[in-house]
Amino acid sequence: MEDKGVIYRIAGPVVVAKGIKPRMYDVCRVGNEKLMGEVIQIEGNKVIIQVYEDTSGIKPGEQVINTGEPLKVELGPGMLGSIYDGIQRPLPVLIKQMGDFIKRGVDAPGLDPQKKWDFEATAKKGEETTGGSIIGEVEENPGITHRILAPPNQKGKIAEIKSGKFAVNDVVGKLDNGFELRLKHNWPVRIARPVTSKLKPEAPLITGQRIFDALFPLAKGGVAAIPGPFGAGKTVSQQSLAKWSDADIIVYVGCGERGNEMTEVLTEFPELTDPRSGKPLMNRTVLIANTSNMPVAAREASIYTGITIAEYYRDMGYSVALMADSTSRWAEAMREISSKLEEMPGEEGYPAYLSTRLAQFYERSGRVIPLGTKKEGSVSVIGAVSPPGGDFSEPVTQSTLRVTKVFWALDAKLAQRRHFPSINWLTSYSLYLRTLEPWFSKNVAQDWHSLVGEMMSVLQEEEKLLEIVQLVGSDALPERQQVTLQVARLIREVLLQQNAFHEIDAYCELKKTYQIMKSISHFSRLANSALDSGMRLHQITATKAKDRLGEVKFVKDYEKLLDELKSQMEKELKV
Repeated sequence: MEDKGVIYRIAGPVVVAKGIKPRMYDVCRVGNEKLMGEVIQIEGNKVIIQVYEDTSGIKPGEQVINTGEPLKVELGPGMLGSIYDGIQRPLPVLIKQMGDFIKRGVDAPGLDPQKKWDFEATAKKGEETTGGSIIGEVEENPGITHRILAPPNQKGKIAEIKSGKFAVNDVVGKLDNGFELRLKHNWPVRIARPVTSKLKPEAPLITGQRIFDALFPLAKGGVAAIPGPFGAGKTVSQQSLAKWSDADIIVYVGCGERGNEMTEVLTEFPELTDPRSGKPLMNRTVLIANTSNMPVAAREASIYTGITIAEYYRDMGYSVALMADSTSRWAEAMREISSKLEEMPGEEGYPAYLSTRLAQFYERSGRVIPLGTKKEGSVSVIGAVSPPGGDFSEPVTQSTLRVTKVFWALDAKLAQRRHFPSINWLTSYSLYLRTLEPWFSKNVAQDWHSLVGEMMSVLQEEEKLLEIVQLVGSDALPERQQVTLQVARLIREVLLQQNAFHEIDAYCELKKTYQIMKSISHFSRLANSALDSGMRLHQITATKAKDRLGEVKFVKDYEKLLDELKSQMEKELKV
């Protein structure tokens, strides 16, 4: 029997209905246009629904239908390369249906129901399957194997299974309990997909950005926050991470971003080449676009849709990186809906449950052993935060810092000085440095950790000296401290600055980052021992080799150049 009721009251995206008996988070169809909404509160016989679309023009007395199902996403082959809105409607399909402006109440399946896939069954008849077991494979995009999983909540013996060409809704097999296996299954977005066990994060997510990899590394399965004021370079940093990080799959959620920024992503990404395979980067990317002029409620859903898709690929044994740009807009959507519900406001008007919601979202990251398979997978989450006026003490930034272990603080002053990525090295931190030390020692160099420590201590020393310099000028400093300032300048300009739009400098391998640190450290030692041997400061600062170190960033054959500069330095600084 269909559960139907009527609209009683409307306040923006929040609609109150009477006459239906839903459960929390059930999806309802609201009004004559059947707008999609979700139950967020039940008070006696009144049901409060947040609608994912614009509610203008609907009126009390119109019909409300309860579907009896929570908000779910379709998980199966065909997601990679797709561009979705916040509730997994494919935007290119909607454009074909109605042009550039999306009308209300339209529906389109998240996966193309017509497209046929070559399915190869790997499970055999009579085999025991548990939830999350791999039953077969499909080549989703060239070089990317999509492992078809049994839904996490199903188990039993396989009664029948067959290989061949199938669409996502076709039945490919059956369990002995009568459950039909298809290439896709649905999963509620608010519930984290279950795993066998969580593992310690022990390997870094290599980003190709020197400041992240060297000074503030993020572990695979870890969580990082990039807070920064407007114009400090959050979106470019996120896009560089999406392009270059060594995750197998990228999920990029543009949550409440400006339309023109999202347009840039949507037009740029399809044209980018994947540095690993030479094929288009979109082959391993899912984009979720929810711009600031789209309905508020869908903004909240877009974050959950993104993390559910990320968990699905993690369950296949892939390492996934999720970029959420930006969680502040998500929090603002929560605040708007909370005020429409007339809830008691917390700090700065945000709902009292802001920290809990942020923690629930970030806790879905991690390095895990998925259900039904021994392969490990991981979801690393990188969340951008846009604090109003660049004030990091506001609630969203503070609540995010409580649950993240890496803090990449963007600084407007550095951006104005054209120092990009404009990460402030004095306020940023990573709590993974110790955990990842064995990995770097084994895979890059034994002295990686000590070099990183040396770079950080020089930068901290520089900060102290600059306060004195502002009072008395740099010439009043002792010579050794003036050498420290020279070394710090090299660290800033050669190691920390990176050009995201240069074909060579956009990505820097770990070996190159290490060699750059080693060269700067070598110069520091030579300069200090030259001072001890009686060389004058102006001779040390006039060395040509140190000024040429910056060239290393823009050449392919950097090892040859570094060797040449090293011997030139030794000649120039020999007493």
